[in-house]
Amino acid sequence: MPSDPADRPEDTDPGAMPEMPLAPPSGSGGFRLDLESLLRLSVAHGVSDIHLKPGRPLVFRRGNSTELAEGRIKEPLDSNRILKLVEPILADHHRGLLDARGGVDLGWGIEGVGRFRINLFRSRVGIQAVIRVIPAHVPSLADLSLPRVMASMAAERRGLILVTGAAGQGKTTTLAAIADHIARQRACHIVTIEDPIEFVLEDHRSVVTQRELLTDCSGFDQGLRAALRQDPDVIIVGEMRDRETAETALQAAETGHLVLSTMHTVNVKETVNRVLSFFTEREQIHARVMLSSVLRAVFSMRLVARKDGRGRVPAVEVMLSTARIRDLLKSEDGIDLVPDAVAQGQAQYGMQTFDQALAALLREGRISLEEALAQCTNPADFQLRARGIGTGTDADPFKPADQVLKF
Repeated sequence: MPSDPADRPEDTDPGAMPEMPLAPPSGSGGFRLDLESLLRLSVAHGVSDIHLKPGRPLVFRRGNSTELAEGRIKEPLDSNRILKLVEPILADHHRGLLDARGGVDLGWGIEGVGRFRINLFRSRVGIQAVIRVIPAHVPSLADLSLPRVMASMAAERRGLILVTGAAGQGKTTTLAAIADHIARQRACHIVTIEDPIEFVLEDHRSVVTQRELLTDCSGFDQGLRAALRQDPDVIIVGEMRDRETAETALQAAETGHLVLSTMHTVNVKETVNRVLSFFTEREQIHARVMLSSVLRAVFSMRLVARKDGRGRVPAVEVMLSTARIRDLLKSEDGIDLVPDAVAQGQAQYGMQTFDQALAALLREGRISLEEALAQCTNPADFQLRARGIGTGTDADPFKPADQVLKF
């Protein structure tokens, strides 16, 4: 599954942790800068990401800002020291990828502490690394303050569900939370194909099989095809990034499986267009018909700063497979009308645009007007509506059902 524990929205966000100087524990005269000690220190201080760059001291991210290490770990690093830190967990194929492609992702865990995604890569100044801290336990959908409709969609038995967003916006954590919810609710077989494995999922009522790229299978498309022969009920693909994976995912959804995946797209409309772009012009009509029949939901994630300064909270654009959405997906021109259909389906179906999600967070006092304006689609229009001016039309997509916005 993807990751992103800056993917940890709301109260699980590291920005909610109390601020402490990033330094080794007091009295730790024997502190050594090895990988496990560094990771334990980072978890203890609520760090979400660690940056290792030649010529600079360690840099940590907590919440939305970065800060330098203090004390005995503030000395500048060099490429050899960075490589030596991660060398104990590098397998031969990791070294091969670093040489051939200039970068490699790998996952690692410390029992009782958590798991970590390590991206090791070459740059202009030498070997660098960025380490993402992943929570020790999978948060629930409620923990993440995600829309309630996501839990109901996890009860689907077939079809395709996409969780989308830019890097670091909550995709992996959300997908893991959905998978954990299914495992707790259903007696079924869940197969995941991940790059790398980040959250370790427990079986609960299900049987959960987690496979990692390069270690257990050669690619997402190959792992997905193999999963179809492993008696799956639910298939989770870390990312849908090419035609082969997209085509196989659609076919798996069409033949009675529930398929969940992520895409690096920023909203619902872009997600639909990206899926269709995998197919040639001659294939577009068939692709639109297939997508309209199997797509169950698109959840587009965006983390926004909380008003109280305690981390971030998710604003989620939600598109569900209604009769109108399905009709629009079948038509080339209809795709441009999908955002309006999403906005108009808020009261009846629980769909919402980003602006509607931001408006709800603003009404609840969880984000500031300044943050909402910085994140919304049309700041001038949003500000007018936030002041209660609005357009006054029945189709006003900003208004919640049967009420006028009040702040």
